[in-house]
Amino acid sequence: MTTTDPSPTTARLSLRLARERFLSGDPLPGGVPEEVVAAWRRARFFGVPHDLGEPATWSAERPAESALLTAARPVLDRIVAALDADALLVLTDERLRVQWTAGRLPGVAPCPVLAEQEVGHNSAALALRTRRRAEVHGPEHFLDRWQDVSAVSVPVLSPDSGQALGTLTVATRLCAPRGPHPRAALAEAAAAAIETELRARSGRAEQALLDAYLRASRGRDRAVAALDGHSRLINEAARGLLTPEVLDTLERTALDARRAEPPGRAEEAEGPSGQTTVSGTGPSPLPLPSPLPLPLPSPFPLPDGAGCTARVTPLRLDGTVVGIVAVLEPLGDRAREVPGPPSAAIALTGSSLPWRHAVGRAVELARSREPLLLAGERGTGKSALARELLGPGPVQDADAAQDTGLEHALRARQPGRPLLLRHAERLAQPGVAALNSLLDTRPDTPLLVTYTPGAPAGPCLQRLLDMLSARTVTLPPLRERAEDIRELLPVLSPRPAPGRPPLTWTLDALRALEQYPWPGNVTELAHVVRALAEHRRMSGPVRRTELPDPVREGPAARPLSPMERAERATILEALRRHGGNKARAAAALGIGRATLYRKLRGYRG
Repeated sequence: MTTTDPSPTTARLSLRLARERFLSGDPLPGGVPEEVVAAWRRARFFGVPHDLGEPATWSAERPAESALLTAARPVLDRIVAALDADALLVLTDERLRVQWTAGRLPGVAPCPVLAEQEVGHNSAALALRTRRRAEVHGPEHFLDRWQDVSAVSVPVLSPDSGQALGTLTVATRLCAPRGPHPRAALAEAAAAAIETELRARSGRAEQALLDAYLRASRGRDRAVAALDGHSRLINEAARGLLTPEVLDTLERTALDARRAEPPGRAEEAEGPSGQTTVSGTGPSPLPLPSPLPLPLPSPFPLPDGAGCTARVTPLRLDGTVVGIVAVLEPLGDRAREVPGPPSAAIALTGSSLPWRHAVGRAVELARSREPLLLAGERGTGKSALARELLGPGPVQDADAAQDTGLEHALRARQPGRPLLLRHAERLAQPGVAALNSLLDTRPDTPLLVTYTPGAPAGPCLQRLLDMLSARTVTLPPLRERAEDIRELLPVLSPRPAPGRPPLTWTLDALRALEQYPWPGNVTELAHVVRALAEHRRMSGPVRRTELPDPVREGPAARPLSPMERAERATILEALRRHGGNKARAAAALGIGRATLYRKLRGYRG
């Protein structure tokens, strides 16, 4: 909401007067919210006429059916009956083009687009810009015809990337600009239900990608990569051919292919064979056009030194491209023999946002020679990431679990050589004091420390942690990046014996692995994978029944209904917006704090 005056009538009258004076070029009275004045100025800069008339017909072509509209339609159809007689429900895409409307509001006809450049200040544009619920009332609008309208809008976010896919708006007759809009809860619940539907449909796309990957991987030593721009499935043979540059090009190709084709054109786009040859003999790739036209260009240039070609097949689900499957082949004598991935590769495996953010931050901090602290639960990969950050040069390794006082490590220390100190939580007081003394006298010491929080730190260790707090990266536990499990499995699987296929997994087994909380994190997952690879006697993909009992049975939480999932998503989003403050989140949702606590306990089963 853009107004905060405690008196609705006074606020409305003063805003109407301020708007009239703004339009006539007269000085504005005091007390007008700066954000409202800035919105009016933007409308004038864009050349929006304040007396813009009601559109008799759509002045712009309606967008084609999109993934957002397909997911939103069943949700919106269910809640139309809950609309008031004088209310308008509007769904827009990420460019604020109206994709769907229902209901009616006397004197207000739906617009084809709600961008500020076209209609001035409105709640949909504000919600898309701020990525949170927004309200605009009466004279806050720039247009004359919206002076008696109150609107509340909620952004609809992608469950995969978190990007705004569009907005959902409820417009009613003018109401008091204080407190939440009367239909704010309806708008937030509807947006949360749409995001839940998007998440369910995204799961279908992931299953289709996995099925296509498994089909393409049949055959000895066949190098296959399946990508959708967010997730990637790469077998051992493909990992030996893919360079980071080639992988990046294929990922951008997958992402652009998903955005390229409107539904209903699958047969036209695929062509006779449905395949395109990608060659690595050309120059470095130029930036891909967006959207990427289908069929894919052939040959498609890859970076110099790629050493392989790829047959690329677009993968479609319900007539829409959801990813690509690439079968790689080496280029004769340019084929490269690449050994199996070292254990440190685990530290860089994962495309989830929490993991990419943590690794990116660690890489950025490791560029300087100042000390760096990697914190996290047991088994999250701190030591593996530390070794990767330190590079291939000589490193002095000290383990506080075995050398609690650091007598041996500091006695054998060579100036200038990086020092990797593992298990800092095991340091005895003399070891902490010696390390603090070293950092006091040589603050530029190349030092990388791993630390597992647990028992309260003593005063000396706490001083060390405080000293490194500005250069600390906390690695997320595996349960917070479960989407990375499918990428970790091929990295953690041992190389199969000659003549035996690599370890693969049924969809049911993958779901069990992703639902298990993994208290031992990546280390525990690696132990399960190695045990299965060494001791299983069955052939084919690993089934859920082969997993250890705790993993197979999964967490004990009860399944939630679709409405409960939508309600839970709304509550969690409110908590996020208010920094975890339950009292403020409950007030924003219009429920009591006790009710919020009760609902959260109920979701946990």
